[in-house]
Amino acid sequence: MTTPHHPVAIVGGGLGGLTLARVLHVNGVEAAVLDLDASPAARTQGGMLDIHDDSGQPALRAAGLYEEFRALVNPGGESTRVLDKTGTVLLDDPDDGTGGRPEVDRGQLRDLLLGSLPEGTVRWGAKVTGARPLDGGRHEVTLADGTSFTTDLLIGADGAWSRIRPLLSDAKPAYVGISFVEVDLPDADVRHPVSAEVVGGGMMMALGAGKGFLAHRETDGSLHIYVALAVPEDAFDGVDFTDIAAGKAYTLEHFADWDKSLRALLADADGPLTPRQIHALPIGHRWERVPGVTLLGDAAHLMSPFAGVGANLAMFDGAELGEALAAHPGDTEAALAAYEEKLFPRSEEAAEESAANGILMFGEDAPQGMLDFFASMG
Repeated sequence: MTTPHHPVAIVGGGLGGLTLARVLHVNGVEAAVLDLDASPAARTQGGMLDIHDDSGQPALRAAGLYEEFRALVNPGGESTRVLDKTGTVLLDDPDDGTGGRPEVDRGQLRDLLLGSLPEGTVRWGAKVTGARPLDGGRHEVTLADGTSFTTDLLIGADGAWSRIRPLLSDAKPAYVGISFVEVDLPDADVRHPVSAEVVGGGMMMALGAGKGFLAHRETDGSLHIYVALAVPEDAFDGVDFTDIAAGKAYTLEHFADWDKSLRALLADADGPLTPRQIHALPIGHRWERVPGVTLLGDAAHLMSPFAGVGANLAMFDGAELGEALAAHPGDTEAALAAYEEKLFPRSEEAAEESAANGILMFGEDAPQGMLDFFASMG
């Protein structure tokens, strides 16, 4: 049997990979997107995203989807609150409609991108297990079902544990010292009115030394809560988070002296608890130019979420790469070199900011560090 060939193959159907596929499509270049999920609805896509006017929004303009994106914006979602562990509100910045980072539901944004691509662009249930170089910059990619394909241009948009990254770099993500326990409070205004009031209309941060509650209101009226803990990498190993009562008890022990209105964000949560360790690639991660392959998004520059730029950077990477390829028809290497020349300093600056914000958020004087940060931003 003849091995299938895709001139352009994008591994990963997240926001970055889909933005790249869309920008290529707008410029008359078709690509195959390989995603390990069985279907678009195989799993939830996370909570709210603030789409920045210097990265995510330009990417959507390049994709020809800016107006459709504006229709998805959650009114009031840019409001921000900072509390201390007593529940005292120290900063309450309402959304007056003039901000540059409107909030949208990640799942709705992904659906917008998916719907903008020709049918069949995304190959669902295609789990990539590895890739190897061939001649002339081509690569052979293997899938979990035992099949393989070849490609002239391979793009790793496959996240933190990228299967494509080893073609370019030996770097591996490392634990940054913070872990999350994620929970949800559905229909919060009716079922959890006190928590709804604490969180407000947008984002809320209740911070202390080495811990905190990060929350935001979603478009369906639910609250999504990230309970943050500065704990060793193996701290969750002995905790059975599938036992909801046990998982809550373990996590709440870290907040014994916090106000009950904040503890309720976890204690009253409905449904499962999802533990997550936060990892990052080394700040300034880069690689030498390798023919026929590159990376974008978390595959290229995984960083902690504390600057809120990960999804925006992935989309911007996708748009920049798509436009570079369109600007260099017939010269893929020139396009990749131009793309990476801007990618590396851009991602290094963002990774430094993310790491610094993590220290501000959970330092010994928290939440003062974040209050000073917001004051400096006006």
